[in-house]
Amino acid sequence: MKLLFLGDVVGRAGRDAVSARLPGLIEKHGFDLVVVNGENASHGRGLTEAHYHDIRSAGADAVTLGDHAFDQRDTLSYIAREEMLVRPINMVPGTPGRGATLVESRGGYRVLVINAQGRVFMNPVDDPFRAVEMAVSACPLGEQADAIVVDFHTEATSEIQAMGHFLDGKVSLVVGTHTHIPTADHRILRGGTALMADAGMCGDFDSVIGVEVDEPLNRFLTGISSGRFTPAEGEATLCGVAIETDPRTGLTSRMFPVRVGGSLSQAEPAFG
Repeated sequence: MKLLFLGDVVGRAGRDAVSARLPGLIEKHGFDLVVVNGENASHGRGLTEAHYHDIRSAGADAVTLGDHAFDQRDTLSYIAREEMLVRPINMVPGTPGRGATLVESRGGYRVLVINAQGRVFMNPVDDPFRAVEMAVSACPLGEQADAIVVDFHTEATSEIQAMGHFLDGKVSLVVGTHTHIPTADHRILRGGTALMADAGMCGDFDSVIGVEVDEPLNRFLTGISSGRFTPAEGEATLCGVAIETDPRTGLTSRMFPVRVGGSLSQAEPAFG
């Protein structure tokens, strides 16, 4: 099975790039399933219902969130009914929505998609390790699930790497989101789990992590806020990771970084 994961969609530039480029990537590489992190898609913070449907219409089978999950007011009104929208599983009990969902892929495979939020340099949440462990135990790889994808949304690459080793051999992919910068550490661990510390963003890299340069630069220089962060609107790069899993085990046999369009060096899967 071939799976594609795309990092945080940031603002209009990110949304436009997903709409323009994702359908072609699916057709070119034959992806069975696509997961997209959409937590910065609407004006840089959160995800409106309209923008959620735009990302789904472009080819995303599931959309994950993060610490900005509820920054858009209308999210509370639609998240509970959208089964393919996944917020962090370790938010406090009673939070609307779901932290994991079982998705049927184009080839008829069952893929468990889990979203979790880290605790290092992040707002307080429950233990992500135990929460993810419980979800995986309830829908084990090779039994109820043909593949398992974990989007771990956090600041610290060390926390993401720890999660990868914690789940090695139990899930197909652990990938970090949130920092918006793609890392070069993509690898398959000893037990067969693919790990990448950050998928990067789908956004304009002529920016400061997806926002226009002036305001963040001003805050670094003066320590004073002079306005709101505004998403950059130049040509975006789609950043993420692609994996191919072994149909017998659900573990990863091949893994490739993905960077398409915009100003970064380009990289696409070489499935052959």
